[in-house]
Amino acid sequence: MTDTDRIKTYRRTGLIIAFLIFVLDQASKFVVMVPLQLPARGQIELMPFFNLTWAQNYGVSMGFLTASTDFQRWALVTLTGLIGVAVFLWMRREQAKWDIVALGMILGGAMGNIVDRARLGYVADFADLHIGDFRPFLIFNLADACISIGVVILLARALLIREKKDETKDDVQLDES
Repeated sequence: MTDTDRIKTYRRTGLIIAFLIFVLDQASKFVVMVPLQLPARGQIELMPFFNLTWAQNYGVSMGFLTASTDFQRWALVTLTGLIGVAVFLWMRREQAKWDIVALGMILGGAMGNIVDRARLGYVADFADLHIGDFRPFLIFNLADACISIGVVILLARALLIREKKDETKDDVQLDES
């Protein structure tokens, strides 16, 4: 398999990951909203450290940029849609396997939350991880988790993994100086 074929496979895998995350996110939201009737129930205790707790997020990450009018809602849909397009274009240009996987996670999560905001006017959140009364995270959903994990992968790779440089090319440049 050539490098070009390998990169095409990585990109295809990134798109498949994005699609699967989108489908699983929307399916999980459907389950908590319709069969489990979480909006009417408010909360379902599952484990000592995890509940299903209904929350409508009218903002973006951690409630920033809260949309309180229809104009603001559609502005957020547009803004997050443009970010989604940028992530897609980045993924199409990227060559590193794990960066493509991370971008696929971000794209799939973004698509799930964009559909919520366009369809419902808010993002449906329900995952409530806690230790007693301490909540290390806000209430979130699968899309949020995938976006966060994807960003952490990108940051870790950018900060911790350095690509090997062509040493002979560097040596030649030093000799010419």
